[in-house]
Amino acid sequence: MTNPLIEDLQWRGLLYQQTDAEGMEKLLNEEKVSLYVGVDPTADSMHIGHIVPLLTLRRFQQAGHRPILLVGGATGMIGDPSGRSTERNLLTEEQIAKNVAGLKAQMERIFDFSKSENGAKLVNNYDWIGKLSVIDFLRDYGKLVNVNYLLAKDTIASRLETGISFTEFSYTLIQGIDFNYLYDNYDVRIQVGGSDQWGNITTGLEVIRKTHEEETKAFGITIPLVTKADGTKFGKTAGGAVWLDPEKTSPYEFYQFWVNAADADVVKYLKIFTFLSREEIEALEVSVQEEPHLRKAQKTLAAEMTKLIHGEEGLDQAERITAALFSGDLKSLSVDEMKVAFAGVPSVELSKEDKNIVDLLVEASISSSKRQAREDVTNGAILVNGEKVTDLDYMVDAKDRLEDAFAIIRRGKKKYHMVKFN
Repeated sequence: MTNPLIEDLQWRGLLYQQTDAEGMEKLLNEEKVSLYVGVDPTADSMHIGHIVPLLTLRRFQQAGHRPILLVGGATGMIGDPSGRSTERNLLTEEQIAKNVAGLKAQMERIFDFSKSENGAKLVNNYDWIGKLSVIDFLRDYGKLVNVNYLLAKDTIASRLETGISFTEFSYTLIQGIDFNYLYDNYDVRIQVGGSDQWGNITTGLEVIRKTHEEETKAFGITIPLVTKADGTKFGKTAGGAVWLDPEKTSPYEFYQFWVNAADADVVKYLKIFTFLSREEIEALEVSVQEEPHLRKAQKTLAAEMTKLIHGEEGLDQAERITAALFSGDLKSLSVDEMKVAFAGVPSVELSKEDKNIVDLLVEASISSSKRQAREDVTNGAILVNGEKVTDLDYMVDAKDRLEDAFAIIRRGKKKYHMVKFN
C-alpha cells in the first residue's frame, strides 16, 4: 500500500534516490520511526539552500515520525568533500561551538522540540566521535570498508585528479559511524539528505549492516538539488546567499527574494518549501496561469517562508516595508526599518551641514545639474524622507537627518538615494 507521506513527497518533487523504496514504505506504514538529517556547522547560519532536507524532515514529523537533528561538531572539524573541488578550511573549536549555537536556534524555528512522543531532538556527533581514539577508529571501523569501496564514491572519485587529503577521504566513514550510532542509540531507521549525500548515506548503511548480526532495517532518502527554470543557481542574489540569520539577510530582503520568484519557478517552490496543501497549491497554480499580474502565488510563498523563519513579527516588518516602498509613504516606517529598506540603494556621503535642496541634489549626483534640480523640485519629483519638497529655498538640516546620520531622497517614482552625513 502506498504511504500517503511518500506519495506527497513524490508529488512535491522531493524524492530523488531511495534505498529499498518498497521496504521503507512498508516500515512507514507499520511504525512511527525516527529519522535524521545532519548539518555541519561550517557557518553560524544556514542559508535557504540548506533547509530543503530539514523541511522534508519536518513533513515526517507532521506525519507522526520523530526527527533527530544532528549538528556535526565533529564532522565540521573534518570537512565534507561533497560538491567541492578543493579542501575546506579547518575551523577552530571555538568557531564550531559558535556555529552550533547559531544552527540550533534556527532549527528551533522549524521543528517542534516539545517533549511529545515525536518531539524533535538535537544531537552533536562530537559527543561520540570525539571520544574515539585513532586506534579504535581504525580497528573498529576502518576494517569495515575497503579502499576500493571508498574510491568508487563520486565525492571521492571526483577529487582524485585535483587531490584529496586523508582527512576528507575519511569523512564518509565518519558519517557512517554517525548513522550507526543513531541506529543503536536513538532507533534511527532513515537518513535524509541532499543528493550530494548519497555516498555518505550508503556508507552508513554499510557500517550498520557490518556491525549487526541480526537483519537490519535502515534506509536512505536523498532530495534533488533545487534549480531555477532558467538554469541559474537557486538561493543566490546579487548580494550573495540568502541567509536565515536576520543580521545577514533581513526579513525584508528574505521576503523580497521569495516574492520575486519567477512564474516558471513559484509553483515548484511552493511544493518544496511550504506546508500548504495540494489543493491550496493547485489553486495558486491556476492563479499563475490565469492572473499572473496579481502574483498571488509569489506573495503567498514569501509570506509562508518569512513567517516560518522570522515569525509573525518578521513578516509584519517585511510586508510593512514592501507596502511603504510601493506607495512611497515612508512616514509609516521607523528609522530602523528605513535603514533595512534602503541598505542596497545608491548612497553618497556629504558633510553634516545645512544645505539648500537644489545644492544637495547636485552635490549628491541625484540631479545632473542645478537647472535639472530646480525642475525636479518645482515639478514635485523630490521627496525627503517621504515628504514632498517643492520649495526651491528648502533647507535640508537637522530635522531631515535621521539619527543625525542619513536622509532618504526619492527622485521620481522609484529612484531612491541614501545621503549619509558625516
